[in-house]
Amino acid sequence: MRILVLGSGGREDAIAWALEWGHHANDDEVFVAPGNGGSRLRLDVDPTDPQAVVDLCRREAIGLVVVGPESSLAAGVSDALREASIPVFGPSAQAAMLETSKAFCRSFATKHSIPSPVSEVFVGPQAAEKALLWADQQSFEIVVKADGLAAGKGVVVPSSVDERNAAIKTLSLSGDLVLEERLFGEEVSLLVFTDGITICPMPPARDHKCIGEGDTGANTGGMGVYAPTAACPSDMVDRIVQEIIQPAIDGLRAMGIAYVGVLYAGIMLTAQGPKLIEFNCRFGDPEAQALLPLLQSELKSVLLACVNGTLSELEIRWSAKTSCAVVAAAPGYPSHPILGGVISGLESVAKSDNVQMFHAGTEKAGNEIRVNGGRVMCVTGLGEDLSSARQSAYAAIKHVNFEGQQIRRDIGWRELARTTGGYANSGVDIDEGNRAVDLMKKKVEATHTSDVLGGLGSFGGALSVRSLMTMNDPVLVASTDGVGTKVMLATDLGRFDTIGHDIVNHCVNDVLVQRARPLFFLDYVASSSISAEMVASIVGGMADACAANKCVLLGGETAEMPGVYSPGHFDVAGTLVGVVDRARLLPSKTIEPGDLMVGLLASGLHTNGYSLVRRIFAGLPLDVVPQGWTCTLGDALLASHRSYLNVLDRALKGDVIKGLAHITGGGFEENIPRVLPPGCSAKVDLGSWPMIPIFELIRDVSGLPDRELYRTFNMGIGMVIIVKPSDLEELRSQIEEPIWVIGEVTSGNREVDLA
Repeated sequence: MRILVLGSGGREDAIAWALEWGHHANDDEVFVAPGNGGSRLRLDVDPTDPQAVVDLCRREAIGLVVVGPESSLAAGVSDALREASIPVFGPSAQAAMLETSKAFCRSFATKHSIPSPVSEVFVGPQAAEKALLWADQQSFEIVVKADGLAAGKGVVVPSSVDERNAAIKTLSLSGDLVLEERLFGEEVSLLVFTDGITICPMPPARDHKCIGEGDTGANTGGMGVYAPTAACPSDMVDRIVQEIIQPAIDGLRAMGIAYVGVLYAGIMLTAQGPKLIEFNCRFGDPEAQALLPLLQSELKSVLLACVNGTLSELEIRWSAKTSCAVVAAAPGYPSHPILGGVISGLESVAKSDNVQMFHAGTEKAGNEIRVNGGRVMCVTGLGEDLSSARQSAYAAIKHVNFEGQQIRRDIGWRELARTTGGYANSGVDIDEGNRAVDLMKKKVEATHTSDVLGGLGSFGGALSVRSLMTMNDPVLVASTDGVGTKVMLATDLGRFDTIGHDIVNHCVNDVLVQRARPLFFLDYVASSSISAEMVASIVGGMADACAANKCVLLGGETAEMPGVYSPGHFDVAGTLVGVVDRARLLPSKTIEPGDLMVGLLASGLHTNGYSLVRRIFAGLPLDVVPQGWTCTLGDALLASHRSYLNVLDRALKGDVIKGLAHITGGGFEENIPRVLPPGCSAKVDLGSWPMIPIFELIRDVSGLPDRELYRTFNMGIGMVIIVKPSDLEELRSQIEEPIWVIGEVTSGNREVDLA
């Protein structure tokens, strides 16, 4: 058979590859019109000219036409081919209105009860004025869309009212508008083959529309995609087909339209269930480049079954592997791509069963391949999981070079974050740690004398030292701790100044919860090899923190241990000793049900949870500035563990504070019970304090349940104060920063209820 693929992008290159070189390839001749610099057999035709396409097919004896771009569908090419009795895979222009007119799509969805966002259509010369008025009247965030085709760039998701209004005015210049309620959740692309009756879904995919890493910047036609996505398991695929795709196919058939081709549903998995973002009426780009390498059935047989209405008789088989497609875009894309640059390194891309390279915006000029479009190349990697597929794709695309190229380094980063599986899978098992404490507790307590007032399980050891006669009964309170795997992040970024602050402030807070004032600090720094600059930076940070906390840095140990630490890695630990009069020790024995828990905000993750958080953000470069942030991800993760000594100084001199809990490793569940007397528990009201951006992002991308988050991280509260309700206002007057009532002490057995 002589097969014609209409179009010139990466999608069409992938379709031609699957027809010619994919599974069960035979002697078919596959032509691409007009094709690109990577097309083997090209024909010259305008893919949006129906009669020219028909004439070409007759002249070249084409037995099957596969329509690639939406512009060809909108122009009626499929209709003209059917009228000429030429087999064509692609819906009619009327059916394609699901994509070519967002206004038609929303009206159609409403008529057929397809779950969708609230929307409104604005037409005519006053469209912008009416849209601005409607938007101001809504209580939800707005997405602004151009009604017609815009090559994937006619959608603006504004981050402010000013940006929303500007988008309305700009997009209205090119035609009618559709304004929609912004949906929140996991976004999924589900493509299906259909002959107008039978529906055969492809693996669900997740694309990356934004130009910038961390899903920032302007919308594009797509900078990368992976499939399948674990966010859409088989039961959710079935639900999307039943609630969204089947009603669409049935609704068109009721209108006398047999939909033949690919129907692509952009879906948001909201808390209320899947909702339709938009329909596309063809293979996606770059979805085709990710999905077709997973197809194990012969593509020609699938297409002909759709055309002949026999799809129900065919079993379509897919690989169990994962694919990851990464796009290299032209400089200036998506607004003003700069064309003409020479592309080098293509011959170095080692194509294999696990790597395929697809041309998109390219053209051949003599012996050179040049940039001829916004999205230039796409490389797809296959692997047993997303990590290995990503590795294959990025290892291959690094060979593709042209001036000013744009490649997102984070394709699949959210999926990687969701596969962490919690803290235990990161190599840290909180429950096993608690078991170890129980096993050692008796032996540790056997060494205690009557002078030991706080031992294993407290924030710091407490020992009566009566020689400190400036107090009636002075008690030394000691804390030893380490910075943990946060040091690995410091190594990755080459920044060590905040680590010194972390260890001192952590230990200060651990003795502060017993009302002890710090006396002195001893440090310990160990590494594979000594770097004077690194050690000076770390210890300098300790000295600054000690000065701020009014204690002395006496000295410590610097150890060089090759073979114990990996090259370039190090560890930091320390011991702090403080003193308090025994009569003033916290926690007070007067803590009782009804007391309030008041929170002081954290400065970031402090020094806990980094084993998990490094896995969550494994797919996102640390120099990315996430949407709405004013600093890089690395800066946020390296923010110093704050000390609460100075902010609590005035309050600790009084008597309103009954107890303090430093929220460190083990989060709320492990730390609040340490200060509760028998018969007391605690109820924490989640959402009662402002969550800082780093924790919003962690919660958003990890998909971890609240219990896992609040037993791993401080979630924005670094210190909890227990106070009698009648003393709350006095406490406010003694603390010169906002405080937040985050819950209360309840009756129980030292448990924490996260409500």
